[in-house]
Amino acid sequence: MIDLNRSVPGNSPLRGGHTFLIPVMGTGFTVDTPLKVARYGISSVVSIVDDSLAENVRRYHSNRLGEPFEPIEEREEDSRARRITAYLNFLQRMIQKQVEQLKSSPFEPGSEITRYYSLLPDGPLKDLYNRMCASGDEATCLALQAQLRELAEPGSIDVNIMTKVDRDHYKNGVKLPPEFSDALSSMRGFARSDLSSGVVLSAGLNQRLYSYIAQFEDFFPNPEGFLKKKIILKVSDFRSAEIQGKFLAKKGIWISEYRIESGLNCGGHAFATKGQLMGPILEDFKNKRGQLTQELFAVYNKALASLGRQQMDRPGEVRVTVQGGIGTSIEHSFLLRYYEVDSAGWATPFLLVPEVTNVDPEHLEKLSRAGEEDVYLSDSSPLGVPFWNLRISTSEQERERLIEEGQPGSPCPRKYLVSNTEFTSVPICLASQTYVKKKLRSLDQEPLPGNHLQRLREYVLGKSCLCRDLAGAFERITGINPAATPAVCCGPNIINFNKIASLEEMVGHIYGRLSLLSNPDRPHMFIKELGLYIDFLRKEIDKYIDGLSSHTPSYFQEFKEGLRSGIEYYRNLVDRLDHSEQPGFVEKLTALAQELEWIPSAEATAPV
Repeated sequence: MIDLNRSVPGNSPLRGGHTFLIPVMGTGFTVDTPLKVARYGISSVVSIVDDSLAENVRRYHSNRLGEPFEPIEEREEDSRARRITAYLNFLQRMIQKQVEQLKSSPFEPGSEITRYYSLLPDGPLKDLYNRMCASGDEATCLALQAQLRELAEPGSIDVNIMTKVDRDHYKNGVKLPPEFSDALSSMRGFARSDLSSGVVLSAGLNQRLYSYIAQFEDFFPNPEGFLKKKIILKVSDFRSAEIQGKFLAKKGIWISEYRIESGLNCGGHAFATKGQLMGPILEDFKNKRGQLTQELFAVYNKALASLGRQQMDRPGEVRVTVQGGIGTSIEHSFLLRYYEVDSAGWATPFLLVPEVTNVDPEHLEKLSRAGEEDVYLSDSSPLGVPFWNLRISTSEQERERLIEEGQPGSPCPRKYLVSNTEFTSVPICLASQTYVKKKLRSLDQEPLPGNHLQRLREYVLGKSCLCRDLAGAFERITGINPAATPAVCCGPNIINFNKIASLEEMVGHIYGRLSLLSNPDRPHMFIKELGLYIDFLRKEIDKYIDGLSSHTPSYFQEFKEGLRSGIEYYRNLVDRLDHSEQPGFVEKLTALAQELEWIPSAEATAPV
C-alpha cells in the first residue's frame, strides 16, 4: 500500500499562498492567463476546446518571446491533440523560465520576487516576508531571503474541458473512432503534456470521455503516491459530485477537487439546479465532505485492485473550491472560514484587468460602463444551455445586422458546437446559416399561433457563433484578426465594477486592502443568486404557459420548494454573516421570499 498524501513536489511546507483562483472564461479571455500570473503563485484555467486558437496563441507568443515555432497543420494526423500538447508544453517551459528569473531577482522595490510576496494575503508566507523586510541583521536577512526564494512556487496551469463539446469527426464521410472526438482528443492532448496540474471537467458526465481517462498513466499515482495529472470536477450540487465521483472512482480515477459553481450567478453557460441555492449546497459539502471521500475511496481502491495496481493507504487530498458571483473580501473570507473551502474563484471582475485577461479596448470600455440591462441570460449558445452574454458586444451587433439584412446565422467556420441532425445526417450547429434558414422555413410551414411562432423564431435567431466570437478579443488585441467580432461571456457581477484595474488593485480588492466596488447597492452574492433563480422560475413558467416548455408542473413545484428551503436556510444563516451585511441581507431576503410566493404555480395555468 502507498500513501496518496505523501509529500510531493509543489506542496510547500509553509502554507499561506493565494486563496483565490482565476477560472476559465470563454475560450480566449484566459487562454494565456498563466503566462501573466502563474509566476506570482496564482492558479488559473485555460480552455482547450479550440485547438486552432491554441495554435495561434503558441505562434504569437513564440514570435514575441523569440522562441522557435514549428506549426502543426490541421490536416496532419491527430493535429488537435498534438496542438494542445504543444501549447501546454510551451506554457510549462515559459513559466519555468519566468519562475527561475523571479527567484533570482533582487528583493527591492519593483522586482519580480518583491511583487510575488507583496501580492500574497496575510499568512505564514507573508509573515516570513515581513520578517525579512524588518530584519536589521544582514546575515538573518540573507538567510530569510534564501528561504523565501525556495518557497516561491508558481500557480497551477489547469485546463478546462467542457464535456458537452464532443463533436465526432468524419473522414471521407466515414465517422472516425471515438478517440478522435473533440473532448477525447483534448484529454489526450492534456494527458500527454508535461504539465503537472488538473483538468477541470465541466457541463456534466460524459461516459466515453470519463472512461477514456483511465488510459493515461499520469492520472494514476506513482510509487510515491504522486498524481501528476489531477481531476477537478465542476459541479452545481452535491448529488452531481456523488454520481460523477463514483463513476470515475470505478475506473480507478481519484477526484482531487470538487469545484462548486453557482447554477445561475456565474459567467458563460449557466446550468441551473432545480432551485438548489449555493448556501445550502456549500453546507452539504461542508457536512458530507469526509463521508463522500471515504465512500469513494473504498470504490477507488477496489478499482485499483481490479486493474492490478497498488492500493492506497488512505484517501488522497480532496479540495473543495467555489465560484460564482463573489464580489467582496468579506464574502471571500466567509466562504473560506465558514464553509471551509480551500479556495474561491474570481472570474468576471478580472475581465477589467488587462494584464490578466484578453479584452480588447472597445469591450473594456463597454464592460466598464455596463448596466443591468446590458448583461442578460440569453439563448445565444448553440448547446441549448442558457448563456450569460454582453448585449452590447460586437458579436451581438453582428448577429442583429445579419438578421436585418436577411442573412441570419453564421458560416460556422470552426464547428466545435455542431450537434443537430434535424435536417442533416452529419451534425450541424444551431447558429449556422444552414440550420437557421432550414429551421425558419420549417416553422413557416407549421400551423402555429402567432405568439408561439414569434417566440420560436426569436429562439432560432438568438443563437451566436460562440466558437469564433469567444476568441475574438484575443484575435483583435494581437492583430491576428482585427475584424473579429468578440462575444463577452461576463456574469451579472460585472455591473458592480467599473474601474479598469491593475493586478495589484484586483488582488487588493479580493483581500480587503481596498475596494473596487462601484455599486453601493450591490446585494450579497447569495441574495443575488436567489433573485436570479426567482426570475428564471418566472420565465420558465411563462414558457410553459405558452406551450414552449417540456417541463411538467411537478418540476416547477420541486423548483419552488427548493427555493423555499434555501430561503429558510438563509434566515438561519444571517447571524453568521458579517454584522455590516446583516440588515441589507434580511431586508432583501424578506422581499424576495414574498416575490417567490406571488409567482403562480404551474398547476394554476394551462399551456396554450
